[in-house]
Amino acid sequence: MQISQAITTACLLEVVAPKPGNVHRSADFEDLTFADFTLSAVAIGPVIESQIDAPIGSLIRQAIEATRQVVNTNTNLGICLLLVPLAKSISGGNILQPNVEETLSQLTAEDSQEVYQAIRRANSSALGKQAQHDVFDDAPADLIAAMKIAEHRDLIARQYCNGFADLFEVVVPALRQHLAENDELAEAIVLTHLLVMSKYPDSLIARKCGQEIADQAALMADQTYEFCLRHPQNREVVIGDFDFWLRSDGHRRNPGTTADMICAAIFVCLINGDIRFPR
Repeated sequence: MQISQAITTACLLEVVAPKPGNVHRSADFEDLTFADFTLSAVAIGPVIESQIDAPIGSLIRQAIEATRQVVNTNTNLGICLLLVPLAKSISGGNILQPNVEETLSQLTAEDSQEVYQAIRRANSSALGKQAQHDVFDDAPADLIAAMKIAEHRDLIARQYCNGFADLFEVVVPALRQHLAENDELAEAIVLTHLLVMSKYPDSLIARKCGQEIADQAALMADQTYEFCLRHPQNREVVIGDFDFWLRSDGHRRNPGTTADMICAAIFVCLINGDIRFPR
């Protein structure tokens, strides 16, 4: 599968799956729709593949620029921050964590400037104001140093600091396991989403609603996940209950960071051959 196909497919599979609390094919938000995500998925794949030799920062910025040509809202900043380093780390037809670490080690001050431009262009409403290395200030020379300051409050920033360890050691193996155990691809994605959300209280929920609510959502995700494993015939009901709670409070409990990590895991599994079609 070509890089552009894998990127677009990963984004589409992530948004199609009815993950609790997220936009999917049966649920929009008032200001963010399924169509927004599908348009964004189609927009970034060709850009990333055609410019794959460009530096990471430039490629992230170009992907965000392509997104803003088709939507007026932030649909994929986290996805681009994750997928670009992964795409640039493909070697021998696979993505391995050591290759990602090597890719990240080559980041420059120019990459930092480009990434900050991309973040500002994406216009995320959930970033907030930070005392140090705020995205609306001048970009630091060392992007990883800036990510280290943010890693305690942002799971995606943490991936830049630990070489995508959470993705490769937890999320990808979980997705592989659920792919092996479930015939339905969407069901495997939903179960992985619940597991990841239970292990990592969602960063976006924490920024919007506070850490206490994020922790509560993680506990509910864990309870929902365990129930689904014990009572697979009743998964739809218990997931629906959790989904209802997440969608209350004006969608502020949207586990968007978890969704970004799921998209990245799907991309890795597509490139590495863990997901094959027809399935």
